Amino acid sequence: MTEGLRERKKRQTRQRIHDVALGLFVERGFDHVTIAEVAAAAEVSVNTLYNYFRSKEDLVLAAEGTAERRLAGIVRHRGPGESAARAVLARLREEVGRHDRALGLTDGFGRVYEMMRAAPTLTARLEELGRQMTAALATVLAEETGTDPDDPLPRVVAAQIGLAHALVFAEVGRRTTAGEAPEEIATAVLRLLDVIEDLLGEPVLTYAPREDR
Repeated sequence: MTEGLRERKKRQTRQRIHDVALGLFVERGFDHVTIAEVAAAAEVSVNTLYNYFRSKEDLVLAAEGTAERRLAGIVRHRGPGESAARAVLARLREEVGRHDRALGLTDGFGRVYEMMRAAPTLTARLEELGRQMTAALATVLAEETGTDPDDPLPRVVAAQIGLAHALVFAEVGRRTTAGEAPEEIATAVLRLLDVIEDLLGEPVLTYAPREDR
């Protein structure tokens, strides 16, 4: 479906607010910038800002409003015969290969990562996002496999996939903060993904293959 003018303007406004906020947070520190200052710098009202972002933390961590559903979305759209874990690993490899900004594989992400780790409310929000992503994925796995709600298997598999996802982001952040170049980081993350895949083992790697539809 073609994006309409109204939708495009809303998307552009959302992205502008996010970019302005991120610049202020990196320059001055997350805890030292107010919502009112972000709104003024982005040339919108505080009420308009809250129409796009539910909280100050979301200005950093939920620019597109879909972070909580990231893993579930990848699994829902996997190809026929592809398992949940292999779909997520393949997506991560694809994003690493193209230096996707969603992974932080861009120049300047080191300062963003340091800013995030220095703000207790942001680190707490990161942890909560991880739990939300894992829970949403577990729900999808249980639905697709017809598993009894009390069966722990979908939750265990989702937790393993969620941990792999978190390890990739942590590796990118650690290496970016250390000053490594995006290409060097990408190579290291691909090695990490190989190790993760080897250690996950067949029970997780073959769980919930998508049926042909």
